[in-house]
Amino acid sequence: MIFKILKKINLDYIRMLLSIIYGGWFIYIGIQHFLDPDWFKPIVPKVIGYPVFWVYISGVVEIILGIFLILPSSRRIASLGFIIFLIVVYWANINMWINDIEIGENKLSQQGHVIRGIIQFVLIVAVGWIGKLNRKF
Repeated sequence: MIFKILKKINLDYIRMLLSIIYGGWFIYIGIQHFLDPDWFKPIVPKVIGYPVFWVYISGVVEIILGIFLILPSSRRIASLGFIIFLIVVYWANINMWINDIEIGENKLSQQGHVIRGIIQFVLIVAVGWIGKLNRKF
C-alpha cells in the first residue's frame, strides 16, 4: 500500500521538499559556525592548524551550498559540491573518533561514531538523489 501511495506522489515535489529541508539545515549549521565557532574548533585536525579559519570556511561553504541546493537552477552543481564537501569534512569526524575528542561537552561512543559515519553516507546518497546526479550532465 505504501508503494502505491509513493508512486502517486510526484518525485520532483519530494526532491524540492528535501532540497529545502536539506539546504535549510546546512544553512543553519553554517550560521552556527559563526555564532559558536568554539563548539566546532576541537574537531579540526591539529595538523592543518588555524581551527577558527577552517570553522569559518566550512561555515561559508555550508551556507553557500545550502542556498544553491534550494535553488532549482543550481541544485545539481550544489549536490556535487555537497558530496565533495561531506567527504572532505569527514576527516574532522575521523579525527574526533581517533583522538576521542569531545564536542559540545559530549564524547561519542564507538557506536555513536559508526552511526555518525552511516549518517554521513546517507547524507551523501540523499544529496546525490536530490541533485539527480545519477543522470548525465
